[in-house]
This record gives sequence, C-alpha cells and structure tokens, in this order.
Amino acid sequence: MELYAVITVLDRSKSNTYLSICSELDLPMTVTMLGRGTAAQEYMVRYDLSETEKAVILCTATSEKAQRLIRNTKKKMMIDIPGNGIMMTVPVKSVGGGKTLAYLTNNAADDSAVPKMKFEHELLVVILNQSYVDDVMEAARSAGASGGTVLHAKGTGADYARRFLGVTLASEKEVILITARASEKAAIMRAIVEKTGPDTPAGAIVFSLPVSSVAGLRNLEE
Repeated sequence: MELYAVITVLDRSKSNTYLSICSELDLPMTVTMLGRGTAAQEYMVRYDLSETEKAVILCTATSEKAQRLIRNTKKKMMIDIPGNGIMMTVPVKSVGGGKTLAYLTNNAADDSAVPKMKFEHELLVVILNQSYVDDVMEAARSAGASGGTVLHAKGTGADYARRFLGVTLASEKEVILITARASEKAAIMRAIVEKTGPDTPAGAIVFSLPVSSVAGLRNLEE
C-alpha cells in the first residue's frame, strides 16, 4: 500500500489544533519536534509575518488518509495560505517488520501499491554545526530558497564522520529543513556545499527527500 510520512511545520501555538485533526483521522503515530523559522526579512515584511517558535510534527498515513489530513487542515487551519504553515508528504519506501506496518496503517489491507514517483518539490535536510544557521541560509537564499525551519540536535557517529568528512557529529548541531521546487534543488544544494560545506567551519551536510504533495507554498507558485 502507499504509506507516507506527513511533515507539518506550523506555529507552536497551533500544534494542539493540528494534533486534534490527526486524532480525528485515527492516525497511529505523531511525533512533535520544536524549531524556529528562518524566513528572510523581506519575506516577513511582504506577508506581514513575525518570527515565532515552530512545531515540526511528523506522522504516518496511508495515501487516502494523508490526502484527507491535508484537506481537513486546509479547511480548519487555512494551511494553504502563506504564513499559516507548510505540509508535505514523503513516500515511505520500506517499513521494518509486519507488526510495525500493521501499526502504522491501522491493519489496512496491503494492495502492494507503489507511491507515485513524480515530484515537483523536494525537502532539503541540512545538518550543520551550531551557530552557522545564518551562513547556511544566506547560501541557500542565494540560489533561490525562501526560508527554512531550524531544529536543535546532537550528533552521533563521530569517528566515521571525522574520517570521511572531516567533521565531528558528536557535538551540538542544527538541522535546517528547506522545501524547494525540484528544479531548484540542485542549485540550492550546490550553493550550500560550496559556501558552507564540510570543509568550512559550518561543516554543513545536505541531502534531499522527495515530496509527493505539498500545501502552504502558494507563494512559491505565485
């Protein structure tokens, strides 16, 4: 069956409302992480926004429930209007074990469907040393990125990373999530690596995930 990870970024003050929508759909798992926004100042002024603390909420859903979740969130929280948040679905390729699959899908029948693989947007995940968020976002914006969401993290796997990348992961880190058009993804990733990559003090590592559907990026299309 088609199973998706649904990633939603919104103001922390709105997280309980969103979680209640997830509960109405009987979604089996939701994980809430705390972050902050990085939108450029001109974007904030254009849409009359203020910097707020963010909640990044991850849940899993079948294709049908993921689309219902997006529709319900648009209706109840106006998620498709710039400034109210971003939602995206990322196809899940595999799940570890039958019991886990049954849990994540509420025992839905397995029709062996494969997620659609045509992606207009991608999610860039950037892992970097603490205190270099502004440098990374400046590099990303130079290639067309509009903003991102920052999560605080702590890395592991120091020996392997030091040997192959020259960076230390067992230290305080930042994780930046950037949603971009697929056509702009390569340029943004290249700018991040060239200006703030592993050979720089920022030590940024970046990779991308396919996004099969998205809500809340109307401003990009306009």
